Amino acid sequence: MKIRFGVGLGADTGPDRLAGVVDHLEAVGIDSLWFSELVYTPAVDPFVGMAYALGRTKRLKVGTSVAILPGRHPVLVAKQLASLAAVAPKRVLPVFGLTSAIPAERDLFVVPDGKRAEVFDEALRLLRAALEGDGAFHGEHYEVRALAVAPRPDPSLDIWLGGSAPAAFRRIGRLADGWLGSFVTASEARGAREQIERAAAEAGREVESDHFGISLAVCDGAIPDDVAAVVRRRRPDVDPAELIAADWPQLHRQLDDYVAAGLSKFVIRPTGGGDLTSFVDRFAAELLPRQN
Repeated sequence: MKIRFGVGLGADTGPDRLAGVVDHLEAVGIDSLWFSELVYTPAVDPFVGMAYALGRTKRLKVGTSVAILPGRHPVLVAKQLASLAAVAPKRVLPVFGLTSAIPAERDLFVVPDGKRAEVFDEALRLLRAALEGDGAFHGEHYEVRALAVAPRPDPSLDIWLGGSAPAAFRRIGRLADGWLGSFVTASEARGAREQIERAAAEAGREVESDHFGISLAVCDGAIPDDVAAVVRRRRPDVDPAELIAADWPQLHRQLDDYVAAGLSKFVIRPTGGGDLTSFVDRFAAELLPRQN
């Protein structure tokens, strides 16, 4: 399996810092840069950030970790992705999720009450149809008379999903090309991969063995109290030290466990608002030798 590492940006990386980060990632040879959907923060919108980064670079891949699909029209999303892929072939890595992890932002992605999962499934089918085909789409929530998104991505884009619940794993197996998890332990990640593979087999599909990944955070010597508090809110049943690396040696130990669980793609993000140039340099020194 190809093991790859990308840098994830958090809420504190605003537009004033983006140019320097993008240029440094390209110069150092980092594989990918990932933008989170964080509406009520200084962080750049994922699609705007991807376009900006692709326009400044020749090699760097860009992805979303993750963008919310239900509440956006899938054909318009397909047009955005197709445009990005035309500008930068083989460098666009879309990952979508069901809903925002931030309660205040959930109201921004409007779907009928009680129908979010149903809308997500249909939106994924329509997104795929818009990227790969033409003709009409008739669904419960979307009706499109003539799909004609152009330019059509060649090769076709892989669509990955986030999620940490059994329903999410079944959806990935049925409808997606890969999984980017977060806030799950290595043993849980192994179970997720196995559930996704079973769901794919039941649907007559296959998710490629190197299309399983996770987003992880690394600290600078200790887990800050505010970071630990965020983890406890998301996962009150798990010690934060299992999900956040206090330092780089701990990150390597965690990576060993995730690789053993069958994961090979990693988005690594720093905690806090420190010097991103120093983080990228340390990232390159620690993680580029682990790529194959």
